[in-house]
Amino acid sequence: MPKQKITIIGAGLSGSLLAIYLAKRGIAADVYESRGDMRTAEMSAGRSINLALSNRGIAALKEVGLDEYMLAEAVPMHGRMIHATGGQTKLAPYSGRKDEYINSVSRSGLNVALMNEAEKYDGVKFFFNEKCVDFDCQSGEAKFASGLIAKGDTVIATDGAGSAVRDAMMHGGISRFNFSQTWLEHGYKELHIPPAANGDFQMEKNALHIWARGAFMMIALPNFDGSFTCTLFLAHKGENSFEEIVSRRLTQINADHKNNFHLSALSAKSAANSVLDFFQTNFPDSIPLMPTLVEDFFTNPTGNLGTIKCFPWNVGGKALLLGDSAHAIVPFYGQGMNASFEDCRILNQLIEQHGADWKTVFDEFTASRKPNADAIAQMAEENFFEMRDAVADPIFVRKRELETKLEHEFPDYFSKYSMVTFREDLPYSVAKRKGNAQDKLLMEICAKVDDVSEIDLNEVVAEVRNA
Repeated sequence: MPKQKITIIGAGLSGSLLAIYLAKRGIAADVYESRGDMRTAEMSAGRSINLALSNRGIAALKEVGLDEYMLAEAVPMHGRMIHATGGQTKLAPYSGRKDEYINSVSRSGLNVALMNEAEKYDGVKFFFNEKCVDFDCQSGEAKFASGLIAKGDTVIATDGAGSAVRDAMMHGGISRFNFSQTWLEHGYKELHIPPAANGDFQMEKNALHIWARGAFMMIALPNFDGSFTCTLFLAHKGENSFEEIVSRRLTQINADHKNNFHLSALSAKSAANSVLDFFQTNFPDSIPLMPTLVEDFFTNPTGNLGTIKCFPWNVGGKALLLGDSAHAIVPFYGQGMNASFEDCRILNQLIEQHGADWKTVFDEFTASRKPNADAIAQMAEENFFEMRDAVADPIFVRKRELETKLEHEFPDYFSKYSMVTFREDLPYSVAKRKGNAQDKLLMEICAKVDDVSEIDLNEVVAEVRNA
């Protein structure tokens, strides 16, 4: 393959991983990042600091030699720990096989490890504080706010949901460019549970904790330092919403102004009460664990949850969209990072087949990945409703118990969740098709019994295999 230099827009997780893949093939990569070097600056508050790493992502890290390094500082999560309003907890395993679990990893730690590994190769260079503002789909030139213009043999955009390269494709670069952006009515806010005084975890560390409350929920993922990162998912408006809590706070503060008595102290108390009242009603067991709850709630930003789909992902051999720039999804299957890492792995395989024929590589990549990106996007949205609603539904609980038993007894049986999360050899679209058929069948079976022990496992697995 002739000597090549690729321009990568975005030094996040997928951009940094891609630089390693390219460098291992002798392909030089200039990586441009709009932010400063995260190795010398703190991440902004409210941005998710841990992610769920599973088999698809691990498979990519293994190919570049970083799987063992990252898993050494990951916290295994064997299942969902369901928190009832009364404080009772129950662990719902992710799989009936002991070796199948997901891992809570540090976003920044993983990103730093990928950048450090990439810089070990002579052909990789990072350029920080260089915001891409435009891309010329004819010349292949990437333009930056600083005035810099970069042109390599091709451009790969890993610049996230707000991709400037995708924007250039959409506005004049490609005729009939399809683009959709849909928002959930819910937003999210990051909160924090610190380690105990002795440094231990304050809750079960090897679980993803869920407080499912029907129309809303809170989750918590463990960090290696003994803390948990919590994420509160609420509607933006209406009952039990961010707007309602803030409105209640403002109403109380206005009342304090009217009374004009110890104004600052009363206003602070009113702000605290609006949050604490909500948590006392819905997540009472979490309050003693969160000493900075009120401060975090009013300081950390409220984020949006959206899905982005577009097509095509490439302009001939000039540029390719990869990761969130092509297919941003909501986080409820824990597959956003894993899907982007799988993008890098599949792209690497196609470069192995076709070398520097970038048009062929990009066309085949898009044809292969687009159906699977659409599949995981839909499943991620569906899993939101499962997490907040179904985990408390008795029929669903029985279905998950049945799936766990089937996985324990029959090595060739995989639930929909396991197919998505633990089968890197199975495309997302296949996992969705097979998983939906299984879910329908098992829910029908579990609706007819009160106890899973009444079910003949051999009969069920035979039905699944024939479905």
